[in-house]
Amino acid sequence: MDPIDIGLVVTGIMLVVVVLGMRVAYAAALAGMLGLVWIFWSKKGYAGDEFLWALTVAVKTAGQVPHSKVSSQALSLIPTFILIGYLAYYAGLTRALFEAAKRWIAWVPGGLAVSTVFATAGFAAVSGASVATAAVFARIAIPEMLKIGYDKRFAAGVVAAAGTLASLIPPSALLVIYAIIVEQDVGKLLLAGFIPGVFSAFVYAALIIGMAMTIKGFGPPVGGFTWRERFVSLPPALPIVFVVVTIIFFVYNPFGGDAWGTPTEGGAIGAFVVFLMALYRGMRWPELKDALLETAKLSVMIFTIIWGVLIYVRFLGFADLPHAFANWITSLTMTPMLILICILLAYAVLGMFMDAIGMLLLTLPVVYPAVMALNGGVNVSAADSTFGMSGPMCAIWFGILVVKMAEFCLITPPIGLNCFVVAGVRPDISVQDVFRGVMPFFIADAVTIALLVAFPMIVLWLPGLA
Repeated sequence: MDPIDIGLVVTGIMLVVVVLGMRVAYAAALAGMLGLVWIFWSKKGYAGDEFLWALTVAVKTAGQVPHSKVSSQALSLIPTFILIGYLAYYAGLTRALFEAAKRWIAWVPGGLAVSTVFATAGFAAVSGASVATAAVFARIAIPEMLKIGYDKRFAAGVVAAAGTLASLIPPSALLVIYAIIVEQDVGKLLLAGFIPGVFSAFVYAALIIGMAMTIKGFGPPVGGFTWRERFVSLPPALPIVFVVVTIIFFVYNPFGGDAWGTPTEGGAIGAFVVFLMALYRGMRWPELKDALLETAKLSVMIFTIIWGVLIYVRFLGFADLPHAFANWITSLTMTPMLILICILLAYAVLGMFMDAIGMLLLTLPVVYPAVMALNGGVNVSAADSTFGMSGPMCAIWFGILVVKMAEFCLITPPIGLNCFVVAGVRPDISVQDVFRGVMPFFIADAVTIALLVAFPMIVLWLPGLA
């Protein structure tokens, strides 16, 4: 059996065990080890006395992955971004942000749900983790919506769907992981996620307002706030704005010239600024300890997935599966745009059975070279490319599309992680209720993805200025 056939068989086994319930990190690591042993052993003609040699080489090859890949500077962004979000929550900054959004926006139809969307988008700009964002606003926003008569399923669905905005709005852990896998500029990818993330928030808001205007008693507006009360609500929410501006100034210098620092330095400074603000607002050791523990738990989960999947990715390299898949994709008679749409639809299906990080790590080593080949290559110019953009810009555009699909997968049954998080925080709401509540947002996400595909400049304008 040649290496490509081995790659297909091992990949099929891995997908089966994932569907059966094994965690992606463990399934990928085991599949990678099995595949490496199989390939090395096949090179010796399956000689019985050479199996131990193949096992030894496979273990050494796999053992190099955790340190060599996870010790990269770019991945250090992930814990700092997550820490920013938890510090902001325990310091009470998120509640202040929600209160400001409520006083300024809640007067529109479905106003409290719309306020939740925009407050979540603001928190996403300092969090970077969708799961953390959903957990935080399940505690803050859902009680407020239930109090004025929102259906509990829709209230939970709003929080679960809006929590996905943290996957696009920088700082985004998923964009950092994508940038590392495909070896693209982290700073430009983070910038590219800003406008699509805000655009997604406006699409969600438009959907809610439309439903509130057509369904009687759906989402009553909340009024009664004076202009003085509105302006008074702004200063407590300004620290989050200050942190966002600080990070952006480090990732991209708006005044021109070189950036003031790396994204990693920007994340570290942002965490330090939020820490000082939290101390100023009275955060004590118990809250700080909880923030650190929550950050550690989520970071360990993400890094464990990365370790396991990168072993599988190393096996894919030996099997030459990415190159074979790219050749097969480019040989299809369909138009490149139709192939791209089919790839995005495949992500939607795959996301029903896998978490977002694992899905990206497993698929990108195979799918990314194929998309680049469709565009004409990594180094192709905009004039010669299939999609009308240079290789690096195509990589950024595709990255935003893939991460948006990963957002979509965070709320799709049966694995939608954000839905489970919201249900876990709110024992009075079942996970089935949350899945029913997020269904209208599938339409909003489909519209957003279609517009990002049709109008790439929504994605590329901001990084094009860098």
